[in-house]
Amino acid sequence: MLRKWVKEFGSDPVQAVPGHGQMKPEQLEIERLRREVAKLKAERDILKKAAAYFAKEAT
Repeated sequence: MLRKWVKEFGSDPVQAVPGHGQMKPEQLEIERLRREVAKLKAERDILKKAAAYFAKEAT
């Protein structure tokens, strides 16, 4: 296992140890998109509840 890590570090020292501080650009984009999807789902749910509330009040 240690040899594998040494080999990975030698080939790409910046990306050898992944994590939030050493994420690849693709991983950063995926994480950003996941946060955006979660935010949009929350907004959608709030709007659905508001629409149902006002539809109930109108009748």
